[in-house]
Amino acid sequence: MSTVEQVTDAVAVHGEGPVWFAGWPGLRWVDLIAGDVLELDPVTGAVTRRHVGTVAAALRPYSDGRAVLAVERGFAFADASLGEVRPLGEVWSDPGIRMNDGGCDPDGRFYCGSMAYAETPGAGSLYRLDPDGSVTTVLTAVTISNGLAWSPDGGTAYYIDSPTRRVDAFDYDGELSGRRAVVRVPEEAGMPDGMTVDADGRLWVALWGGGAVHCYTPDGKLTDRVELPVTQVTACAFGGPELDELYITTSRQGVEEGSQHQAGALFRYRPGVRGLPVLTFG
Repeated sequence: MSTVEQVTDAVAVHGEGPVWFAGWPGLRWVDLIAGDVLELDPVTGAVTRRHVGTVAAALRPYSDGRAVLAVERGFAFADASLGEVRPLGEVWSDPGIRMNDGGCDPDGRFYCGSMAYAETPGAGSLYRLDPDGSVTTVLTAVTISNGLAWSPDGGTAYYIDSPTRRVDAFDYDGELSGRRAVVRVPEEAGMPDGMTVDADGRLWVALWGGGAVHCYTPDGKLTDRVELPVTQVTACAFGGPELDELYITTSRQGVEEGSQHQAGALFRYRPGVRGLPVLTFG
């Protein structure tokens, strides 16, 4: 039985959005409220930090290694090193709303969803950035837009609006349709946050407040639990050269000071299955 391994110190205030891409030097993830992208050196274990904006909500690679980012109120493009960041225009002007989590679809478009800093019900939306720089509103009346992932065949999208305590599925043919609930998370298990899909189509869902990642079949059957030593588990992604390592991000937000010394660390778990290569932009 594999055990959870702590990979870094508690380097993030609010770690989120891990991404493994073979064209990058190592795993990248965000310290969201700090506005930083973190990168793990796979050999030394050292963590480097790049400031990209007031908020760093999510990032994904182009196939050539450049990056697309979600920042506080919109999107940005960056070079491969993240040394040059070019913000696009603001998608909205309300300073009480920020981007939160996102990912790319099989057609190379980048989605990110928003939320109110105050977590106001229905204040968020899900947006799509196309490679030509145009932005489309895909969903409205969202509260805390979170995990977004696709099935191995690309025909189903999975989406989390955290307070619903659901993972919803959509049919995907270039557009999202046929929304239905496929996973319902009981209150005592925490709130679903970020997620990823493995090569067999199972959903790995991080549980905010639940101290765990749960694995579900596409029809919602719970098949595995990964317990962590901290409560605020935010997101997960498969990585490593064989895509057989599940990297898990955590947060110090909402944790009593001094009570969980590992909160904000990056963790790793080997579940015995492989993930899918990250979907790229462009």
